[in-house]
Amino acid sequence: MDTARPTPLAPHESPKPAPSPLIRVNRAMARRERANPDKPILQVKGLAIGWGDVVLQKDLTFDVQSGEVFGILGGSGAGKSTLMRFLIGLEQPLQGEIDVAGYGFPDLEAGLPPFGVMFQGGALFGSLTVGENVSLPLEEWTDLPDDAIAAIARAKLKLLGLGGAADKFPAELSGGMRKRAAIARALALEPELVFLDEPSAGLDPVMAADLDELISTLSKSLGLTVVLVTHELASIARIADRVVMLDKEAKTIIAIGDPRELRDSEDSRVRDFFHRKSKES
Repeated sequence: MDTARPTPLAPHESPKPAPSPLIRVNRAMARRERANPDKPILQVKGLAIGWGDVVLQKDLTFDVQSGEVFGILGGSGAGKSTLMRFLIGLEQPLQGEIDVAGYGFPDLEAGLPPFGVMFQGGALFGSLTVGENVSLPLEEWTDLPDDAIAAIARAKLKLLGLGGAADKFPAELSGGMRKRAAIARALALEPELVFLDEPSAGLDPVMAADLDELISTLSKSLGLTVVLVTHELASIARIADRVVMLDKEAKTIIAIGDPRELRDSEDSRVRDFFHRKSKES
């Protein structure tokens, strides 16, 4: 298996990226066949992640059903965000299988991705306006004219409560607004599945609760499946249907299920995580 590592993600502040060599879609607005609702939209079997001789997590097996809000939990250093990188095809697994929406392993060079992604912190390009940031996926993957792309970008921003922000730069927005803009970009191509990495991290409790409510509303109203990487227990309790919990020391899954039930797990590691207990307490 080719284990060569891909180019690192672009930093939060970056000039506009050069045109991509990826295969472009030769249609005005790319469409995919909808995922089979009777099958999981994401399936992971026997997955091991890491690099070379370094194994971060192993024996990962779980699935995500269409329409779920599914959380990936774990303590610091457990590999939550890293797992997401593998799930979206930015890294090659050491072993195991990933099937996204029936397409198999995500191949970012094979055409339109069957998902959208919000990276940690938003990862908006600081030299572009918010509208231009949201337009990037449409410019990359469609042949729509510029005015249509701009109209779609503004519509997505309005959906996220940012109707007047298209011409602003990311630095002019609050942290919560930047997170919303990043989610708008993730939804630009109307995917059925989105990955959100720590969407409420760094927000005050009120803004975090508002964002959680928005994510839940989008999931229900659009039939959107959300895979949420987070350590925010309040967010988990508010919006997650099911969660999987990774453990740094065990290097594997130690719990999966309804987070409201896992609070009283017989596994002390899981119970302590949900009740914020340290190992020494």
